[in-house]
Amino acid sequence: MPESSFDELIEAMKAAAGILRGCEIPFVLGGGLSAWARGGPKSEHDVDFLLRPEDAERALAAFDEAGWKTERPPEGWLYKTWHENGALVDLIFNPASGPITDEMIGRAPVAEVMALRVHVSTLEDVLVSKLMAMTEQEPDYSSLLEWARALREQIDWEDVRVRTEASPFAKAFFTLVESLGVVEPAATAQK
Repeated sequence: MPESSFDELIEAMKAAAGILRGCEIPFVLGGGLSAWARGGPKSEHDVDFLLRPEDAERALAAFDEAGWKTERPPEGWLYKTWHENGALVDLIFNPASGPITDEMIGRAPVAEVMALRVHVSTLEDVLVSKLMAMTEQEPDYSSLLEWARALREQIDWEDVRVRTEASPFAKAFFTLVESLGVVEPAATAQK
């Protein structure tokens, strides 16, 4: 299935937010659209909504009831649903960085994204989630590098380092962005 256009993603984001709000399910805009909302590059892959594990089944049922195509993939950490325009919306509740919590939702500031007031994931949470999800089968740093270059002044890099220190892929990422001059080396490495 071809990737959606940016306009199709925005249309799906607004419609999906309406469904979640109608069910009174707290959620956060994550992934590429959250980075774009803070000045990063446009995303044309999918819409990521983060919600608590205890709300996931109810959310999927609401999309089913609204007539959206839905899927429970075998991974077990997200559900998928598609807007009628073909745009994919991921309902993420238990990513590799850990389950979505009230604390994470609470620290996500409210921002206006294409006339929609919505909680938008912190950049640190987006980067941690992406780095912790990397595997040997998919070590793709392209979006992370774009976000790091475009948004570097807005990111608490020490927070990201601490939260991803167990990941060899995060270590490789920091070696790369430090060598490229995008991010200053860690304070402990400078001594």
